[in-house]
Amino acid sequence: MSAKLQKVNGLEFAVADLSLAEAGRHQIRLAEHEMPGLMATRREYADSKPLKGAKIAGSLHMTVQTAVLIETLVELGAEVRWVSCNIFSTQDEAAAAIVVGPNGTPEKPEGVSVFAWKGETLEDYWWCTDQLFRFGEDGPTGPDGRTLPAGPNMILDDGGDATLLVHKGVEFEAAGVVPEPSEDDSEEYKVVLDTLRKSLAEDAGRFTRIAKNIRGVTEETTTGVHRLYEFARGGDLLFPAINVNDSVTKSKFDNKYGCRHSLIDGINRATDTLIGGKVAVVCGYGDVGKGCAESLRGQGARVIVTEIDPICALQAAMDGYQVTVLDDVVETADIFVTTTGNFNIITAEHMSRMKHQAIVGNIGHFDNEIDVAGLEKTPGIKHVEIKPQVDEYVFPDGHSIILLSKGRLLNLGNATGHPSFVMSNSFTNQVMAQIELFTKPGEYDKQVYVLPKKLDEKVARLHLDALGVKLTKLTKEQAAYIGVDVEGPYKPDHYRY
Repeated sequence: MSAKLQKVNGLEFAVADLSLAEAGRHQIRLAEHEMPGLMATRREYADSKPLKGAKIAGSLHMTVQTAVLIETLVELGAEVRWVSCNIFSTQDEAAAAIVVGPNGTPEKPEGVSVFAWKGETLEDYWWCTDQLFRFGEDGPTGPDGRTLPAGPNMILDDGGDATLLVHKGVEFEAAGVVPEPSEDDSEEYKVVLDTLRKSLAEDAGRFTRIAKNIRGVTEETTTGVHRLYEFARGGDLLFPAINVNDSVTKSKFDNKYGCRHSLIDGINRATDTLIGGKVAVVCGYGDVGKGCAESLRGQGARVIVTEIDPICALQAAMDGYQVTVLDDVVETADIFVTTTGNFNIITAEHMSRMKHQAIVGNIGHFDNEIDVAGLEKTPGIKHVEIKPQVDEYVFPDGHSIILLSKGRLLNLGNATGHPSFVMSNSFTNQVMAQIELFTKPGEYDKQVYVLPKKLDEKVARLHLDALGVKLTKLTKEQAAYIGVDVEGPYKPDHYRY
């Protein structure tokens, strides 16, 4: 492991360097000013502490913005353990600051248990995720007399890895064995199986016990939501879930405006390449793709979009982009960005045909949007690390491509992710969703839900003053004329913003 598990002042953690805490605290303080939704939520619930008794297992990029989310959950009464949902996305100073806490010191930390550092291996990553579920020593007594961890009663997830570990853990505990990996399994899934094999040997009923106590999960991303709906369709979802991603104030802001900001930040920090005049291909034109295409065009790139969905393709065309298939442009474009949440969007064969030093990156979720494994298996391929998270792959004919963040999220691996203000929208939704599930046990079935429109509008309202926005107010007569309440909600659930 790259970071050592420690227990200091009763607090477990594994981070890069606690001496970075002061630098992280300064950044958190600045971020708080840019996150009005979270700060207003702290003030609103300061007395009632609706999350008192909540034990939240959080798997979400351990950035400065996430630090503000974590401390908001704590302010509302929750006990929290945290990991990053990506091996490259941790800001080590933010992780250190959260462990130390606002009132602690590196010698006597008083914050939150964090298991995350930038540049984890896959083995590190899944070890960290496993630590999420080792909450407290107030669980049942094991067969050898040890007190077993009780585990969390809530999950806050980004991409669904924490949720997946619980579901696979329960599945394999019921079978009494963890299967051997097949030839088709990814290297990462082999690590997942190994993690669960160790868990089963240590405590054969661990995840089954933990799952029974979990009141629900709130999921941040499109990819994680897709996993939840798959579990629900198969009747396998173990606890209620709230799809935070499809809140309007998440998907239309984080996904679009966040990516519009952070994609360019990542490419510029990684390559220092002039984007103006280049040909850039954006694979996918959902909310993420829309933000990416707009940002690249804003830098002067000639943007081409690839799409499977005729509606999104028509939107891209009417927004002024050329829409075609990847095979038609793979040999002439300069920059390629995947935004789809699918796999094998850019294959090793595609990369072998790209022009010399084409830049290839992903801002979807998992690293299999780009076939990095296939690239590395290409006969005669040579790998050169230019700098951390910037790799050159040289083909036998001498031409090369530049791969960012090893195919993982380039905006977090090569930069620091979305700006604080847009993440305040997303994370305020997360807090609302955590409160909803935790305070209403039994009211939700084992299905996937979205937050009500009124809460979506509330999140938006919390951010208007900071931008100097003044809302027009309906008269009673105007409200009655269109069939809404004066205070909203103003749109039906099926309305598309």
